[in-house]
Amino acid sequence: MIPEARLKTGEHGLEPEGTGWYVLNMRDAEWRHAEGRGAVCVISDDFEGWRRDGDQLGVNPFVLMPGEPMALYHREADQEAFLVVSGEAVLIVEGEERALRRWDFVHCPPGTGHVIVGAGSGPCLVVAVGSRAHDGEPGALVFPVDDAAGRHGASVDAETTNGGVAYANVAPRKPAAYREGWIPD
Repeated sequence: MIPEARLKTGEHGLEPEGTGWYVLNMRDAEWRHAEGRGAVCVISDDFEGWRRDGDQLGVNPFVLMPGEPMALYHREADQEAFLVVSGEAVLIVEGEERALRRWDFVHCPPGTGHVIVGAGSGPCLVVAVGSRAHDGEPGALVFPVDDAAGRHGASVDAETTNGGVAYANVAPRKPAAYREGWIPD
C-alpha cells in the first residue's frame, strides 16, 4: 500500500513532505507570487525552485490578472495541457493569438511554442499540467523570440535554452500565502 504523505506547515502554507498520496486544498497550500507575473499554487510542482522527488507530472494552478503572462513564450520536449477554470486569457501559440474563456482546454504537443496571458476584467484561474519526462535534458526547453508574445511582454529578446538567461530580467515569484479572491468559491 502507498502511504499518505504528511503535510507540514511552512511559513506560507501547507506542504507535502515525502512520497505518498495526499489531499491539499489550494487555499491552504503555499503559493508563489510576483506583481505582473501572477501567482502559482505550489500544490504538486513548481518550476521556480520546489519539486517533489519522483514527480512525473507538473500540476500548476495559476492566477493571472489582466496582462500578466504565466511564463515566457517557450516550447518543451514534453506535452502540456491547460484548463481555464475561471476568467479570460489570451493564448499565444505558434505565433497566433487565441482568446480563451472559462472551460477552454488547450493541448500542446511536444515542441509547441506557447504562453498564456491573463485578459478580461479580473482574475483568470488556469490549471497547467505537463509531463516531466525530459526535464533537465539539453534542449528540452527553448525560449524562442515571438512577436505576438512580445506584444504582451512575454517573449525573450534572443532565443535561449537557458531558463536563467530567459528570466534574468523578470521578477521572481516569491513564497506567499493564499490571498482571498485568487480562486473562485
